[in-house]
Amino acid sequence: MTSTSASPRAAAPAPARDRPALGPLGLFTVLLGASLPLIDFFIVNVALPSIDHDLAAGPALLELIVAGYGLSYAVLLVLGGRLGDLFGRRRLFLAGMAAFGLTSLACGLAPDAWTLVGARVAQGAAAALMLPQVLATIHSSTEGARRAKALSLYGATAGLSMVAGQILGGVLVAADLAGSGWRAVFLVNVPVAVAGLVLALRTVPETRSDRPAPVDVPGTLLLALALITLLAPLTEGRAAGWPLWTWVSLAVFPFAAAAFWRAERRLDRRGGTPLVPPSLLGLVSLRRGLVLLLPLCMGFGGFMFVIAVALQQGLGLGAVASGLALVPMAVAFFGASLAGPRLVRRWGTRVVTAGGLIQGLGIALLAVTAWRAWPDLSVGVLLPGMAIAGLGQGLQLPVIFRVILSEVPAERAGVGSGVMVTAQQSSLALGVATLGSLYLSLAASGSDAALPVTLLVQLAMVVLTTALSLRLPRTVR
Repeated sequence: MTSTSASPRAAAPAPARDRPALGPLGLFTVLLGASLPLIDFFIVNVALPSIDHDLAAGPALLELIVAGYGLSYAVLLVLGGRLGDLFGRRRLFLAGMAAFGLTSLACGLAPDAWTLVGARVAQGAAAALMLPQVLATIHSSTEGARRAKALSLYGATAGLSMVAGQILGGVLVAADLAGSGWRAVFLVNVPVAVAGLVLALRTVPETRSDRPAPVDVPGTLLLALALITLLAPLTEGRAAGWPLWTWVSLAVFPFAAAAFWRAERRLDRRGGTPLVPPSLLGLVSLRRGLVLLLPLCMGFGGFMFVIAVALQQGLGLGAVASGLALVPMAVAFFGASLAGPRLVRRWGTRVVTAGGLIQGLGIALLAVTAWRAWPDLSVGVLLPGMAIAGLGQGLQLPVIFRVILSEVPAERAGVGSGVMVTAQQSSLALGVATLGSLYLSLAASGSDAALPVTLLVQLAMVVLTTALSLRLPRTVR
């Protein structure tokens, strides 16, 4: 199905010559904005022991410090994309960047654990305003080969940021700059946000939808309810001892999700513009790409959390050592993602299939290594598996982003980007909740097989993504 048939009411895209152009420095600026929210989702993983020591947070509040950010971020992403379509993407990018800097400052200065939780929720909301504008700006101000390159760089930035977050966090916590300890992982965002604001004012063009639609309030509230009733109990349940509210919340989720979908279809039939237009999901590339993105990001998010906990708490390694263990993955991911556009031109989306096979080999190697070497596991013996897994991930994630957005009309770039990033963020949070809970439960029972068993579950997810990649369109624009 083509984008025209999937969106009959959409206005024809403006000619390329009439669109504002995004130059190299502007692309760097929006990619800088894209990196901050993803870095901050993962940067706290290696800082949690220090936060617990300084603020006496305890397991439940430590989970909230992670989950509060992820929940507000995931819940508000689609709304952030819609607001960018309505009020201007550059304007929302600037507002989100400013808010992200201020909330990062609040996190870094938090005097107690509950204040830190509140600041993290606000930080997630700021990220949700900023991030959808990045892809929407790229989609509406680039064409052809320039768009393909920009989307590949976005994918490289996204993947690298998730890995680099934990590396940077380990270095900052260990450095203890001016006695700041864990606070530096948040305070470092402030000068970066200021620089981003200055650059964005000069280099990022203003774009917005030619036919902006009002905010779908019922759809927004129902989507928020659906995501909260799923993610909140899964992320907090284990630490809280699975109280009654977690089971009630999980029971409510399918009804909230069904109500959201019915409301969106009803508004679409009436000629309105729902928050997530069902017609947008009629795009084959977007629908199949999203289905593939879910298990890929679940596995990736869970892996990043589990490896940080396993190396620090399970093996007693320091923050720097646990961060350095991910360097081979980061380097391989970045190299593969840069090679992606050239490989896609020759092999199409079969690059994603090859990436899945390579990633599976890396995860299997890590599982075998953990099984044989635990508890004498070292950063050095993890290097081959980390590098191979990172290479495979780098061949998948940027290409999937490009596939998902390939048929989305420019005037719907905001909502399309919001839907994709919401799926990505929700999947990352689900991965942390599910694989993280599995590992922590096995580790608490004293099992030496906690890490290899968790890695084998991730390997099953990799097998699923590899199989799903065969259903992607063979070529991508």
